[in-house]
Amino acid sequence: MSNERRIASLTPCAGRCSTVFGDLVCRGCRRFSHEVIHWNQYTPEQHIAVWIRLDAQLDQILVPMLPLAKLQHVEGFLHSKRVRLRSDASRGRKLYHALKLCEKNRHLTDDSGLGIHYKQVRPLWDEFEQRVLTLANASYDVAFKRAQGIRYHLLHGKIQFDQV
Repeated sequence: MSNERRIASLTPCAGRCSTVFGDLVCRGCRRFSHEVIHWNQYTPEQHIAVWIRLDAQLDQILVPMLPLAKLQHVEGFLHSKRVRLRSDASRGRKLYHALKLCEKNRHLTDDSGLGIHYKQVRPLWDEFEQRVLTLANASYDVAFKRAQGIRYHLLHGKIQFDQV
């Protein structure tokens, strides 16, 4: 028997899954419902693809919302709070975790490196949540429509093939 301690792999889960209520995009982590369901069966490459999409969404939304954030300070803050991140976590992912900590504990805001006042945290968090969920839903819609188009063309091609 090995003495090595197993460390759970990182997951995007935010601990407030809404896919159990029928949402196609989780309101917590913004993964698609099928990604939440099948996460433990995914290959490392599939995990990376999901992380890249989620991080790109955070970059697109949070980086412009927090223009005064000092990344090195944010990284030090997250390290001091023992927040585990992937080594390739994006700037937006780091800002997200710092903002999330401040949303739960506004007294941490001055030490976070986000460059905001504690009174800005709640309105900023609410605006972020609305924007990123809208973007995640749009991303799902595009992926779903693309899959439907591919299916249509495959079926259409098969029908033509059968008729020949």
